[in-house]
Amino acid sequence: MASVPFDQLEGYIWMNGEFVHWADAKIHVLTHGLHYASSVFEGERAYGGEIFKLNEHTERLHESAHILGFKIPYTVEELNDASRKLLAKQGFQDAYVRPIAWRGSESMGVSAQANRINVAIAIWQWPSYFDPAQKLKGIRLDLAEYRRPDPRTAPSKSKAAGLYMICTISKHAAEAKGYADALMLDWRGQVAEATGANVFFVKDGVLHTPKPDCFLDGITRRTVIDLAKRRGYEVIERVIMPEELESFEQCFLTGTAAEVTPVSEVGPYHFSVGEIAANLMNDYAAEVMPKKAAAE
Repeated sequence: MASVPFDQLEGYIWMNGEFVHWADAKIHVLTHGLHYASSVFEGERAYGGEIFKLNEHTERLHESAHILGFKIPYTVEELNDASRKLLAKQGFQDAYVRPIAWRGSESMGVSAQANRINVAIAIWQWPSYFDPAQKLKGIRLDLAEYRRPDPRTAPSKSKAAGLYMICTISKHAAEAKGYADALMLDWRGQVAEATGANVFFVKDGVLHTPKPDCFLDGITRRTVIDLAKRRGYEVIERVIMPEELESFEQCFLTGTAAEVTPVSEVGPYHFSVGEIAANLMNDYAAEVMPKKAAAE
């Protein structure tokens, strides 16, 4: 599938209330969301024919739009229903789900309050975000040049498209050096997250993870914290400085795309793929499966 451009995939996309053929889901080059990043999105996964934590993702999409100053013209329930119907129409059991909302092309300029708010949902088959063989050994992360911004300078609680510009730059730079991804600091120099996933560390059987005060408190992140506590692991959310990385034994990433992915290196620091990371990777794989499927 990697060799097929995304605009040439088969199937349907839900767009502004209708199912349209994949190739016909188009926007104009003068769309405000393209020029001024006035768009928000979600990343979701379907397992066994059900979209994991769909309602939480859709609610966050609405909240992201609210933070950017616009209202999505479809309710949470309407978008949930459209996502489920599209998944069935695509005929997939396991897939990636991408809802997106953006300001249209009615006017061009920084101010575009009267522009139509468009909404689309696309679903495609997307396997592991990282190379499966490398994932089992632990992926390698570079240290990113750019940092997550101060919340006073950017809407960090919104899953807004514009906030991912520095993530793309950082991931491309890391890949050019042979790494799989990059670890980003925040504007204070504290450990924040990877380019599209939250990060956890393990020391003496205790999990440590940065406080999400300038980046998204990921839905997968919260799920893994709950799974860890079910196992009796202590989880500490705190400030983590980069010089502390030398003292940690394990490291892993969490995210809808990444799921739970062990990390073997972050710059000069090395980690083992230990029992805690492996347990949570397996626990998450079991958690996302529909309960009806798990019972069969």
